[in-house]
Amino acid sequence: MEYFPPALERLTEQFAKLPGVGRKSAQRLAFFVLSLPEEDARDFADAIVAAKTSISLCPVCRNFTEGEGPCAVCRSPKRDPGVICVVADPKDVIALERSREYEGRYHVLHGVISPMNHVGPDDLHIKELVERVAAGGVREVIMATNPDTEGEATAMYLARLLRPFGVKVTRLAYGIPVGGHLEYADDATLMRALEGRREI
Repeated sequence: MEYFPPALERLTEQFAKLPGVGRKSAQRLAFFVLSLPEEDARDFADAIVAAKTSISLCPVCRNFTEGEGPCAVCRSPKRDPGVICVVADPKDVIALERSREYEGRYHVLHGVISPMNHVGPDDLHIKELVERVAAGGVREVIMATNPDTEGEATAMYLARLLRPFGVKVTRLAYGIPVGGHLEYADDATLMRALEGRREI
C-alpha cells in the first residue's frame, strides 16, 4: 500500500542519498520542501543546479571555484605562493581558513590513500601537487591530512615523493586539545604532544 504519491517518495529517496541522512530525516526534509512556497522551492532547486553547473576545480590547487579560473586564494596577491598546505577535502580548507592564521596557499587531494576503499595515489590529485612543486618557488609543503591511518599513510607517501625536490615538508602538530585533560588522552596523543612541544 502506497502512503505517499510517487513524486514524494522519489524526493525522499534523493534526500536519503545524502551522507548522514537516514530515512526518517529524508522524509522530514521532503515534507519541509513541500511546505515551502513555490518560489522558495524553485530557488532551492535552482541553487542546486547552479552549483553543479558553475562550480569547478581550481586549475592550480584543485579547490572549488566558480568558473574556469583560479580560486580566490590562488588569485590573492596577499597569499604566499611559497607555502602549500595539503588537505584531503575542500571542507578542510574552510576549517583552516577559520583560524585566520594561515597565509599560504592550498592543494586539495580530494581524498586520501585508502586501499580498503580501493583509493590509490592515481585516484587523487597528487600529480598536480608534484608538478606545482617541480615548477619551483615552493619552500614548504605542510601535510594537513587527518591524523588517522589513511591520513598518515598519505602524508608519508607525499613526503617521500617530494623529498627529491629539496622542499621542507612538515606535518601539522597535534596532541592535547585546548580545554582537554591529560588523564583522558590516549598514549598516541600524549606521545605526539610531547614530540611536538615548543618553547614558550
